[in-house]
Amino acid sequence: MSGVCMSFYQQLLENTRHAQQQHLLSAPIIARCFTGHITRDDYVAFLLQAYHHVKHTVPLLMGVGARLPESKEWLREAVAEYIEEEVGHQEWILNDIAACGYDKEAARRSQPHPTTELMVAYAWDMVNRVNPLGFFGMVHVLEGTSIALADKAAASIGGALQLPPKAFSYLRSHGSLDQDHVKFFEGLMNRLTDPAEQQQIIHAANMFYQLYGNIFHALTPAHGLPALPVAATTGT
Repeated sequence: MSGVCMSFYQQLLENTRHAQQQHLLSAPIIARCFTGHITRDDYVAFLLQAYHHVKHTVPLLMGVGARLPESKEWLREAVAEYIEEEVGHQEWILNDIAACGYDKEAARRSQPHPTTELMVAYAWDMVNRVNPLGFFGMVHVLEGTSIALADKAAASIGGALQLPPKAFSYLRSHGSLDQDHVKFFEGLMNRLTDPAEQQQIIHAANMFYQLYGNIFHALTPAHGLPALPVAATTGT
């Protein structure tokens, strides 16, 4: 298909596919997940880093909405819808950590891995210094990854580790919820017609695939969270 005939959303997919497949999806923890070699500590390590970036989603969206020009009021309204959908998701992750038998308050107090800290820093820099539209590159990466992996990962991890359903509220919700989000996102992206803005989003998405992929490549079972007493994990 000629690039002239492609919608911007299709161009975004096409121009970021290599970064997705060759870097993010090649992370060893993803292979372990789908071959049944995942451990509970692997899963909790993933949840911990998810907590440390997801807690920034609503503040980042607020920053995006505040910095959009009046000519993009339609996009600001969409950002407000995103905010409403995303409020509180970091608490879902902490509850999943607790359901796995680990101390969620220790998770709340912990420091992010350097790879996570760098991705969050890049996101804030994009919103505050470069162009708030670049944040939609992060939206594309995180929601697209959820569509590709979340439901399958939850099923694979649940089967391998025999964890309770309440340990998968974050993954389960994002696998199904983000399918609607991606359709919504596609419509928004196709309303952006300025080539410079489009290239900014494509560039940011490739950067976020690299940065998010770095988090997955760095994940090890050594997450450092203390286990809860057995009574605390079985009492709810």
